[in-house]
Amino acid sequence: MAAKNLLFIMCDQLRRDHLGCYGHPYLRTRNIDALAARGVRFDNAFVSSGVCGPSRMSYYTGRTMSSHGATWNRVPLNIGEVTLGEYLARSGRRLALAGKTHVITDSQGIERMELAERNGALAARLRTGHFFELDRYDGHHEPGAESGYPAYLRAHGYDSAQPWTDFVISVEDDMRQIHSGWKMRNVHWPARVAEAHSETAYMTDQAIRHIEQQGDAPWALHLSYVKPHWPYVAPKPYHNLYSLDQCMPLQRTRDELIDQHPVLRAYRELEECANFARQEVSDRVRPVYQGLIQQLDDHLGRLFETLERLGRFDDTLIVFCADHGDFLGDHWLGEKEQFYDTVQRVPMIVYDPSPQADATRGSCEQRFMSNIDIVPTALDALGLPICEERIEGRSLLPLIRGEHVPDWREFVVSELDYSFRGARLMLGRQPQTCRAWMVRDTRWKYVHWLGYRPQLFDLLNDPDEYVDLGEDAQYEAIRQTMHRKLGDWAAGAKQRVTCTDEQVELSTANHKSKGVFFGEW
Repeated sequence: MAAKNLLFIMCDQLRRDHLGCYGHPYLRTRNIDALAARGVRFDNAFVSSGVCGPSRMSYYTGRTMSSHGATWNRVPLNIGEVTLGEYLARSGRRLALAGKTHVITDSQGIERMELAERNGALAARLRTGHFFELDRYDGHHEPGAESGYPAYLRAHGYDSAQPWTDFVISVEDDMRQIHSGWKMRNVHWPARVAEAHSETAYMTDQAIRHIEQQGDAPWALHLSYVKPHWPYVAPKPYHNLYSLDQCMPLQRTRDELIDQHPVLRAYRELEECANFARQEVSDRVRPVYQGLIQQLDDHLGRLFETLERLGRFDDTLIVFCADHGDFLGDHWLGEKEQFYDTVQRVPMIVYDPSPQADATRGSCEQRFMSNIDIVPTALDALGLPICEERIEGRSLLPLIRGEHVPDWREFVVSELDYSFRGARLMLGRQPQTCRAWMVRDTRWKYVHWLGYRPQLFDLLNDPDEYVDLGEDAQYEAIRQTMHRKLGDWAAGAKQRVTCTDEQVELSTANHKSKGVFFGEW
């Protein structure tokens, strides 16, 4: 039975281990946990890159970073790439957006094809990644015309030319002095915006309103929260809902700073990493980070109550995920990007309304999945064709529906392009030389760095990834085996995307029917 609707929820920079259903001992994520009890929780879900832009483009295209080419946040998505929104549009559906996408317009491609002049409507769709933007809100700077949030704030009394800067990410101390939330030293104080008018509340309102307006008509919605991404500023009461003793202990050892990998050494000198390496910084941020997650869960409760009231749990495929995690000081790092599970392994919950999924409800799936699997899963659940010649992920429905799948993937791959980062300048590298690839199976994690030695971690004996075996001679055979896996993965990239497999089959060895008779005697 095909689902009627699609609800695709993504949180920005949400750590997998910061949800109750994934084992956090204090976070009370009862609504996300309840969704996991209704669906399937994937325990080994990984992203194709630990950076917002490339990870999201993989979520939206079903293709790896190398294939879609948007290798970092500032790299446009090629207009030749097909997104989930375009796949849905082919069947007369619209993929609405409330929140963030990080889609960067391929202006050069649009100009080269003269699309703005010849087909303005198509150019407009390509600029948004084929999302129908209810409210585009990326959350890292003052919103522009793409979002109704600034006008909403002013209508509720936040009188400012820059209400996001002056209220949403500004805080007020005990003496009523105002400080910037960009400075992490200030985030233990509450945001100047009321909770009901905060980013998370506002975007949840947009999603609920859209779903209510659809009535019984089919719909598809991408609800993409900007939290708990920095600036780590939370409104009352979430700014001090959790204490430091209710936070996860830092995962790092002093030995990690001995004989460091050159790229990691350079990263640890970047401002965000150098600051998060200080105990006072991680201690200040982590409780607020948890408060932002609690706020997300509470508002998801409002959303799920709406689905329940409207009967939409009966016909809606729901995907809950994150684009990557956040180090918060683990491994002496801040932000994301590097290949530790802290960032690469993400929360992933899929709720399939079909009775075929009843037997797996509330289960935990241990097999590897990648964020490139979401597009084929959504298309499969909605009863739409999956473009096998282009999409590199696989539908998760056979796993969710308890079917026997003998040939599921045995490893996952992630990629990094650090050419935009200050670490490149520290290392004296050229932009085209700043690439790395991770291949991870159940036992080993191997990282191939262009121009540098590899890394290797034994996940069985070192699950926290403290000991880098990349130069240990006794593991050379393991490194070679993992490198071959990376080569097999690269060889499987789908580059013949302009011709379907069916067309290939119809055209195989049929030259004589076309009047071509080469090779005859």
